[in-house]
Amino acid sequence: MNVTFKDILLFTHAGFGVLAILAALWVFKDALDASEANAARTRKAAFFVTLLMCVSWICGGYWYVHFYPGDKAMILKGPWPFAHTLFMETKEHLFFIPLILSFYLPILTREKLFSNATARKMTLCVAMLIVLSGLAIEGAGSVIGYGVRVALLHPETKVIHQ
Repeated sequence: MNVTFKDILLFTHAGFGVLAILAALWVFKDALDASEANAARTRKAAFFVTLLMCVSWICGGYWYVHFYPGDKAMILKGPWPFAHTLFMETKEHLFFIPLILSFYLPILTREKLFSNATARKMTLCVAMLIVLSGLAIEGAGSVIGYGVRVALLHPETKVIHQ
């Protein structure tokens, strides 16, 4: 089995997305137990959320522009066209939510969360929104990937995979 650049790029996209979700969960946990001792660690974790989310976004964007058109054609001609029409279309529009929130998270964590209850609550909300929306987007990506697989296995799909 040959592992292609397309495969590596897609797994990198999803992998960095999962790492960003885990980093956001780390920020959430640290904000729950906010103290002067963990303030610097919380800020670093928030920065990692942003960095990981950006890498995932760049990898996913490159993959989408260069490799998705062939997959899209297969999905639409296969037995699961909703994998594109519902899940990919939704993912295309909703991925901005965790991306924008990930840029906001380091700004929030500059506040002294251990003494500023409002900033602490906002950090908890933003971090959890990143986790939940990120998980939804990861799930949509799984359905899209399975849509390609089902199309490849379906005997009536007459699209040549690029």
